[in-house]
Amino acid sequence: MTTATPGTSLLRVLGLLCLVISPLSALATDEVDPDLRALLVDTVNQSESFEDRFDAQVWLLDMSNRLQRRIPDHNRRLKLLQQIHREATRANLQPELVLALIQVESGFNRYAVSSAGAQGLMQVMPFWKNEIGRPEDNLTDIDTNLRYGCTILSFYLKKEKGNLIRGLARYNGSLGKTWYPERVMNAWYDHWFVHES
Repeated sequence: MTTATPGTSLLRVLGLLCLVISPLSALATDEVDPDLRALLVDTVNQSESFEDRFDAQVWLLDMSNRLQRRIPDHNRRLKLLQQIHREATRANLQPELVLALIQVESGFNRYAVSSAGAQGLMQVMPFWKNEIGRPEDNLTDIDTNLRYGCTILSFYLKKEKGNLIRGLARYNGSLGKTWYPERVMNAWYDHWFVHES
């Protein structure tokens, strides 16, 4: 792994911005966005999977090789990748972007808890459970955490009209700053980005 200079990091960020195909979409405030609350309620029980078996096998093999160092168990690794792909696709996110966010947020530790109290792979704040009327939800459950996290990220990216820097900053509660989006986008570029041939 090479060390990126600040200029290289900015170029990577700008390059990745140009490659975002689907519109993705929270400034941390005391007020919960009612549209986001409604979206979480509507999507918390939905699921999707791969549409094409060949594409699934190619993607899973590629990503499994990349994730092997962090999760040595083959079956656990493939199951997690399937879960991530399903929830990212359902939320119209690129699964590789979600993998990068998880790497930055929790290092793939489903039991991670931040100093602010965020939980799980995507570091979801527990107040969301009460906001959508599901206080019994377990944010260390992988499916639950991915459903919440992908829905929230997609909402913020759409709110920012596809601006990845602003959407990621909203997700992290650091709107107006670029350190967090740069970390996620560098992880995406360095570890998870799929180069089309």
